[in-house]
Amino acid sequence: MENQGPRTIDIGDFRPGKPPTKLILIGALFLIGALALFSTIFTIQPEEVGIVLRFGKYIRTADPGLNFKLPAPMEKVLKVPVQRQLKQEFGFQTVEAGVKTRYSDRNFDGESLMLTGDLNVVVVEWIAQYRVADPYKYLFKVRNVTKTFRDMNEAVMRAVVGDRSVDEVITIGRLEVEDQVKIELQELCNQYETGIQVEQIVLRSVDPPDQVKPSFNEVNQAEQERERAINEARGEYNKVIPRARGEADQLIEQAEGYAIDRVNRAKGDASLFDEVFVAYRRAPEVTRRRIFLETMETIYPAMQRKILLDNGLQGVLPLLQLDGAEVKK
Repeated sequence: MENQGPRTIDIGDFRPGKPPTKLILIGALFLIGALALFSTIFTIQPEEVGIVLRFGKYIRTADPGLNFKLPAPMEKVLKVPVQRQLKQEFGFQTVEAGVKTRYSDRNFDGESLMLTGDLNVVVVEWIAQYRVADPYKYLFKVRNVTKTFRDMNEAVMRAVVGDRSVDEVITIGRLEVEDQVKIELQELCNQYETGIQVEQIVLRSVDPPDQVKPSFNEVNQAEQERERAINEARGEYNKVIPRARGEADQLIEQAEGYAIDRVNRAKGDASLFDEVFVAYRRAPEVTRRRIFLETMETIYPAMQRKILLDNGLQGVLPLLQLDGAEVKK
C-alpha cells in the first residue's frame, strides 16, 4: 500500500466575506455612549434630595427635578426622602396595612417587656415617627442608622418607663411618657449626629403581661369601684354641706337683720318718748288729752259694740237692751 502524502485543497475559488469588525465597533461605541449619556441624567422626586458621590466621596446635594452627573462609575446618586414621614414600630410589626390590618405573629417580647419604677412588668408597644432632616449625616455619620435609631428608641423608652409606676405608665402618665421619650430621643439623635428629626412618639398599647393580666384587671376594677364610691361620697358631700352652710348663713343673716330691726325700733321708740316727754313738759294737759285720744283710737276699733253715755245721765238702763254689754261712762 502506497503512502499517501498530505492532502492539498485548492481554495482559489473560495472567498468568504470579511467579518464586520468596523460595524461591530461602531455599534459597541454607540451603545457605550448611550449608556453613558443615560447614566448622566437622573431625576429627583419632590419629596427627595439626591446625594451625589464621586468615587464614593460626597460632592454635592441635588435638589428635586432633572439633574446631571458624570457617567457611572465615576459618580452615583443616593436618593433620600427628606419630606416623607417615616416610622419604626416596636413591640409589633405591621404585615399588611388596610381596612383589616394584619400584624406579624412573631414574638417581640425582647423589645416590649419593660420594668417600671415600682418593679412591675409591662408590655409596651409604640411607634416612632420621624423624618430625615440632614441627609448627609443620615447616610455617612452613623453606620446602619436604622438599627441605631431603633436601639436609641428602646433605650430611652426603658429609661423613661423605669422612672414611673405601673399606674402612671398604663393610665394617667401616657402623654408624659410620650413627650419625655420624644425629647430625650431627639437629644440622643443630635448627639450621635444621625440627621433624624423625631416628629412624634405614640404609645400604641401599654398592658401587663398575659400571665398576670386577669389579676391586674381585678385590681383595676377594685380601684375603679373605690374611685366611684369616693366620687359618689364627694358628690353627696358637695350636695348636702353647701346647702347646710347656705341655710346657716341665711339664719345668721335673718337674726342679724332682726337684731338690727329691734335695735332701730327701740331707738325710734326711745326718741319718740323723749320727744313726747319734752312736749308734755311744755303743755301737760294738752299732751295728756292727745295721748288719751290716740289711745282711744287704738282701743275703740277693736270693740264690737260701743255705747257712749253722758256722765250725768240717769235712769237709762230700762230703756236699753245691753245684752250683757259693758257700759262705760
